Amino acid sequence: MQVHFESHDLHGAQLRDLVLQRLSFAMRRVALHVPTARVQLTDINGPRGGIDKRCTLELRTEGAGTLVISATAARWREAFEHALARASRALTRAWQRSRSHPKNNKRLPLPSSD
Repeated sequence: MQVHFESHDLHGAQLRDLVLQRLSFAMRRVALHVPTARVQLTDINGPRGGIDKRCTLELRTEGAGTLVISATAARWREAFEHALARASRALTRAWQRSRSHPKNNKRLPLPSSD
């Protein structure tokens, strides 16, 4: 899995190694199905503080399309952990949906009672 990390904030950039390690660990079982991931850490309103740290995860998957998950929290690590948890749940749902409803699955017609 190839991971692209983006952060224009100095404190967010310091988490780069941790983010890459946690993401690769969390996605280790599905790494073949998620060839590309993009992590973006942004500070919404700058140095004013508050709940303004946003983590956006973009996962390009084979079969489920592109999933974009965003989470906002007071601290960078919290935002990343929330986004990562939501991403794993979203991937599971997307694959369950694709398995239970295959595109080429035609239902057999009911026999007529003629």
